[in-house]
Amino acid sequence: MDHQRVIRDVTVRLPMASSALEACRWTVTALSRHTSATISVLLAVHDRLRCVAATGAWQVFATVPAGTGIVGRVYATGIPAVVPDVTVDPDYLPVRPDVTAELCVPLLDPAGRAIGVLDLQWSEPVDLEPWRETTQRLANRLGARIAALGGPPAESRSEKLLRHTAALTSAPTEGDVLAAAACAAREVSTLSTAVLLIAGQLGPPPVAPSDLETRIRAELTEAGPAALDRMVDRAHRYGAGYTLGEAGHPPTEDYRPLTRAGVHTLVAVPVGPPDAGGVLLVADERALRPDPTTVSLMELLAGQAWTSLDRLRTLARLREQASSDPLTGLGHTGPFGQRIAAATPGRTALLAIDVDGFKTVNDTYGHQAGDQVLVGLARALEGALRYGDELYRIGGDEFVAVIEVSRPEEAVRIAERLTEAARRIGRTISVGVALPRPGESPDRTLRRADQALYAVKRQGRDGVHLSAA
Repeated sequence: MDHQRVIRDVTVRLPMASSALEACRWTVTALSRHTSATISVLLAVHDRLRCVAATGAWQVFATVPAGTGIVGRVYATGIPAVVPDVTVDPDYLPVRPDVTAELCVPLLDPAGRAIGVLDLQWSEPVDLEPWRETTQRLANRLGARIAALGGPPAESRSEKLLRHTAALTSAPTEGDVLAAAACAAREVSTLSTAVLLIAGQLGPPPVAPSDLETRIRAELTEAGPAALDRMVDRAHRYGAGYTLGEAGHPPTEDYRPLTRAGVHTLVAVPVGPPDAGGVLLVADERALRPDPTTVSLMELLAGQAWTSLDRLRTLARLREQASSDPLTGLGHTGPFGQRIAAATPGRTALLAIDVDGFKTVNDTYGHQAGDQVLVGLARALEGALRYGDELYRIGGDEFVAVIEVSRPEEAVRIAERLTEAARRIGRTISVGVALPRPGESPDRTLRRADQALYAVKRQGRDGVHLSAA
């Protein structure tokens, strides 16, 4: 192999390249005439290495997180990698099952900063040493040409939207979703400000809001709910809209709060369904000219933001259903078990509660009547407890209150308040009280509370009994 000829053939057209992408593609195409290696050029775009030119199959990694794989390692360190056996390099990213060797060199700008990598992979025996020198020289010339053309290409708006979509998907709270959506709207649209109205409420402001955003939020707050509803209704009734920012064309009355804040350019996009969603307002005080592509990207963003919000709300409902009794809304056995596991000996009292004569209600009047009794009793008992006390439904007509007390007599007084609350709604309950002993398991404490409850039952019901310490 005449490596001088390789360098000459590959670099001859570089000075004529009009863009970094063109320079990379010419390099890969010309180099592929001299080697059977799989060739790729990856450039740093935002926080990833993006493949801008490649040959071969089976798979090309379109983007690689900086620091991942051999290519990421070379980019991060600026040190070439010569890997005769990819099976022993833990950073190797499998492209094809028959790849045996890899050679990767950094692309550097004139200041010595890495801007990407040139990577070659072979599936046949190869002398890597001469190729290391050739590839390094090619990378030096390609890096210089890319720098002369202004560096790696800027992240496209669709790439920005894709990156922000990943952030929306992983946002842990509704506030994080709204904040991420507003940030994405500003960056993708290139307008300066973005505000979300969801269910009549403004999304959270950024950490350092611009003057325009501060004015917009103040005007929207002063305008009141009716004005906000009109903006939302307009977006859902007629669809997304945008202004060309031309002088002499007054805005509709619905947008007066925004023009008072200094908005001259606006993109308004509906978010979610009309009854529960809202509107995304992307604005600027400059008179600009958004285009339909910008609006389309904002509609995609709004759709993803709503999907993320709906996912979080669905998960919250599922968690609530999993941790609460669907009839009374009280916690049930799962959270109750977690709570009593943290009981403090001598201070955490368990009050086992049973509804007197509940079976008779079900047998005489039916289960619907029995359900009404349980719901009414749950509300009465909750009202008799103190702030911080907790009430759980752990069975059909079985409840347990978990309370913190300074002495057993205090727990008995709270239990008596519960029996009085039950009498006020025409029912009676039996209550057994137990405080954990040192070293006693929660289950054992609950059994003692149940035993105390049955003692009340034997004595005629409608009362309180304290388990022996």
